[in-house]
Amino acid sequence: MIIEPRLIFHYAMMSPNLKNNLVIFSLIFFILFCASNFPPVVSFYYMEEAHALLKWKTSLQNHNNGSLLSSWTLNNVTKTSPCAWVGIHCNRGGRVNSINLTSIGLKGMLHDFSFSSFPHMAYLDLWRNQLYGNIPPQIGNISRLKYLDLSYNSFSGTIPPQIGHLSYLKTLHLFENKLNGSIPYEVGRLCSLNYLALYSNYLEDLIPPSLGNLSNLATFYLYDNSLSGSIPGEIGNLRSLSDLELSNNKLSGSIPPSLGNLSNLATLYLYENSLSGSIPCEIGNLRSLSNLALNNNKLSGSIPPSLGNLSNLATLYLYNNSLSGSIPGEIGNLSSLSNLALNNNKLSGSIPPSLDNLSNLATLYLYNNSLSGSIPSEFGNLRSLSKLSLGYNKLSGSIPPSLGNLSNLATLYLYENSLSGSILGEIGNLRSLSDLELSNNKLSGSIPPSLGNLSNLATLYLHENSLFGSIPCEIGNLRSLSDLELSNNKLSGSIPPSLGNLSNLATLYLYDNSLSGSIPSEIGNLRSLSNLALYNNKLSGSIPPSLGNLSNLAALYLYENSLSGSIPSEFGNLRSLSTLTLGYNKLSGIIPHSLGNLTKLATLYIHNNLLSGSIPSEIGNLRSLFNLELNNNTLRGSIPLSFRNLTSLIRLRLDRNYLSSNISESFYIYPNLTFIDLSHNNFYGEISSDWGRCPKLGTLDFSVNNITGNIPPEIGHSSQLGVLDLSSNHIVGEIPTELGKFNFLIKLILAQNQLSGQLSPKLGSLAQLEHLDLSSNRLNNSIPKSFGNLVKLHYLNLSNNQFCRGIPIKLEELIHLSELDLSYNFLREAIPSQICILQSLENLNLSHNSLSGLIPSCFEKMRGLLRIDISYNELQGPIPNSTTFRDAPIEAL
Repeated sequence: MIIEPRLIFHYAMMSPNLKNNLVIFSLIFFILFCASNFPPVVSFYYMEEAHALLKWKTSLQNHNNGSLLSSWTLNNVTKTSPCAWVGIHCNRGGRVNSINLTSIGLKGMLHDFSFSSFPHMAYLDLWRNQLYGNIPPQIGNISRLKYLDLSYNSFSGTIPPQIGHLSYLKTLHLFENKLNGSIPYEVGRLCSLNYLALYSNYLEDLIPPSLGNLSNLATFYLYDNSLSGSIPGEIGNLRSLSDLELSNNKLSGSIPPSLGNLSNLATLYLYENSLSGSIPCEIGNLRSLSNLALNNNKLSGSIPPSLGNLSNLATLYLYNNSLSGSIPGEIGNLSSLSNLALNNNKLSGSIPPSLDNLSNLATLYLYNNSLSGSIPSEFGNLRSLSKLSLGYNKLSGSIPPSLGNLSNLATLYLYENSLSGSILGEIGNLRSLSDLELSNNKLSGSIPPSLGNLSNLATLYLHENSLFGSIPCEIGNLRSLSDLELSNNKLSGSIPPSLGNLSNLATLYLYDNSLSGSIPSEIGNLRSLSNLALYNNKLSGSIPPSLGNLSNLAALYLYENSLSGSIPSEFGNLRSLSTLTLGYNKLSGIIPHSLGNLTKLATLYIHNNLLSGSIPSEIGNLRSLFNLELNNNTLRGSIPLSFRNLTSLIRLRLDRNYLSSNISESFYIYPNLTFIDLSHNNFYGEISSDWGRCPKLGTLDFSVNNITGNIPPEIGHSSQLGVLDLSSNHIVGEIPTELGKFNFLIKLILAQNQLSGQLSPKLGSLAQLEHLDLSSNRLNNSIPKSFGNLVKLHYLNLSNNQFCRGIPIKLEELIHLSELDLSYNFLREAIPSQICILQSLENLNLSHNSLSGLIPSCFEKMRGLLRIDISYNELQGPIPNSTTFRDAPIEAL
């Protein structure tokens, strides 16, 4: 625009009022002119930002959800600006400077987010959404960004190095994602950074030393990653740091002493790493420190006394390391301390009495060390203490009465020490106590009735001591008690009926005492009980039927008492029962049919009683049964066919009864069976080949029955067999060569049958065999030379057979043999002198054969030989001059 000279002249000649009006008019004209010419330029930036946001919205998987970003539409743009959209904020110039879309369920990636379209953005917060994929390197283009929070999403891949371009950034939160790879060293260029949180990712490799350049950093969170290597000493340059948390990584090496420079540090968490070496004494310079956690590392050496300088320290966790030496008395200077945990180390020496200065202490854990000496009586001054755990140490002496002053104490653990003396009545003053564990000590005396005052007590462990006397009836006042264990003491007298008041009791262990009298019927009131163990006492009388009310009972142990009478049929109501052991009592009568209702039963032991009658067929309903022992009773009759249903059986003992059944029909295939003993019964019939289809079978004992027929070759398929005893039956035929396949067989007993034929040399392949008894059969021909390969053999009995020829010289290799019986055969030739090599031999019987020649003089060198019998042979020559021969009865020679 050109202004002519005449207009300037006319303006100079105007009046002042007219001049003012003209100025106002000119300004209005100028504003209108700008508005008509410049809006297209400004609105271009508005539209670029709007279109960039809409493009990203379209890329989100749930962008059509009406409740998400519904305001993001061009129909709602005011003057073509997105500033009114949800989560979008603009500066005074109308440019987007903040995006806050936290916790609204966005699902998608950032690949279509045009970071370069927002040059004025200072704040980007996408916390707690469902965003995933890589963080684009273009994020480094938002040059004015001060706050970046992408935490609580599912971002993966590496942190882009371009983040180092964000020179104005004060807050960087990328925690709780799936980021991996290393931390870019470029992060160390963010000199304005105050808050760095990268925790709970999969970051690995080293912590870059460049992070030591972040001089304004106040919080530094890298915990819950897989970072390795050592902690850079440069971290000690971060003088503004108040919170340093590097826990739950794979950091190794020593703690850098330079951390002692962090004078503003309030929290230092380095726990759950593999840090080694000693704790630097420089940590004692951190006078602002309130929380120090170095637990779960591999730290060694002593606890530095300088930690006593940390007057603001509230929490000190050094547990689960390998710290040694004594606890410094200077720890007693930490007057602000509320939590002290030094457990699971190698600390020794006595507990310093100075700890009584810690008047604010609420938790003291010193358990699992090698601390010795007595418990300081000064502990009674710690009136704020709620948890005291000194278990698994070498503490001795008595429990100090002053502990009765700790009115806030909720947990007292003194177990696994060598504490002696009695349990003091003052313990009954601890009305806040919920957990009292004094087990595995040398405490004696009686249980104080004052324990009945502990109305909040949930756990009482006094087991493994030498407590005597009766159980106080006042224990029945502990209505909150859930776990009562008084086992392995010398308690006597009867079980107090008042225990039936403990309606919350889940575990009651009174085993291994000298309790007598009957089981109180009131025990049947304990409807919450899941474990009841009264075994190894002197209890008598009948089992109260009221125990059938214990509907939650999972385990009932009553064995090794003098209980009599019958097994209550009410036991069939215990539908939660998995273990029932009534062995070693004087129970009589029949096995109740109702036991077949216990479908969860895994173990049923009622052996060594006086039970009679037959095995009820209902036992076959116990499909979950693993262990069944009915041995040593007077049971009769046949095995019910329902036994075929017990396919979960691992262990079965029916031995030493009067059972009579066809052994080939009563059993089936048990894929998990490892042990079966049917010995000392009246079973008959032939051994089924199905036993070879029990792949886990380790012990098979059918001895002392009336079994006939052959040994099935298929039994050789039970490759795990370690014991096979078929002795004292009427088995005929040859010993199958398949028995030589047993790689784990330790004991083979086939004695007192009618086996015949020649022994297979393959039996010499039983490399693990220690006991072999084939006596009292009709075996013939020669003893296989391969028996010399049975080098682990301790016992060999081939007596009462028809073996002929000579004693194999190869037997000299059986250097562990302690008993050898070859008597009552037709052995000929001389006794081989090599037999003297068997220096472990204690008993030797070669009698009733046709051996000839001289008695080997080398017998004089067999110092371990205790008994010998060479009678009824054709031997000649002098008798060896040894104690064994001199002490032998004349009939043995």
